[in-house]
Formats: sequence, structure tokens, C-alpha cells
Amino acid sequence: MIWLRTVQKADGSFGESLASYEMPATKGLGPSTPSQTAWGLIGLLAGADLHEPAIVRAISYLVHQQKEDGSWSEPDFTGTGFPGVFYLKYHLYRNSFPVYALARYSNQSRRADEYVALKFQPSEFRLRSGL
Repeated sequence: MIWLRTVQKADGSFGESLASYEMPATKGLGPSTPSQTAWGLIGLLAGADLHEPAIVRAISYLVHQQKEDGSWSEPDFTGTGFPGVFYLKYHLYRNSFPVYALARYSNQSRRADEYVALKFQPSEFRLRSGL
């Protein structure tokens, strides 16, 4: 948690370049990306208070970087085949991880009493929010 807070940028984002494999001093320092910001947010959500400024800033960054069509832009390579040899670009990371991180925040923000079991049978269990 401490490391995440120290490498988070003022705008709430996280980023790391591929150079960090060869130059460990650059870990956590690199261009901001939606997927890496989502990973940082997921890490913060694992143990921090939901209203912590670092969480709020990461959410704000993701929301403000989202394009009109609901996607995020991410030209950077964020996957590793073999460090120093070849790197990968997973084209869905830019969308799937921000959506996951924001959904995780939303789910963690709900109180347990907001979920009410409507029907429970051995073959079926449904939840409904807000009752």
C-alpha cells in the first residue's frame, strides 16, 4: 500500500515503462495507462479505506480518461513475453481492467444490507439490490 501511494501520480494515475525490467529504479515511473491505473486501484481497494484520497484520485483519472464510446486509449505495451526480449499488447486490457476496478469499487461501496435474498431454492439463488 505504501509503495502504491508513493508511485501514484498527482492526477491519480499509475504507469510503468518496460524499462523497469532493466532499470529497477524506474519501477512505477512511466507513462500513465488505464490498465496500470486499474491495477493500482485494485491494489488500493484490497486494503485501504474506500474514501482514501488515493482511491478517489485513481477513480477520477479513469472516469476522466474514458472516451465517449466508453472505451479507454492505451497505445503503450503493458504485457511481457520475456523481459528484455519481447513485449505484448493485450488489446482488451485497456478496457477490461478499468471496468473491473470500477465495478469492484462499486461493489465494495455497497453495504451488506443493500442486498436482499428474494428467492432461495437449492437450484436457484437470486439477489436484488435496494429492497
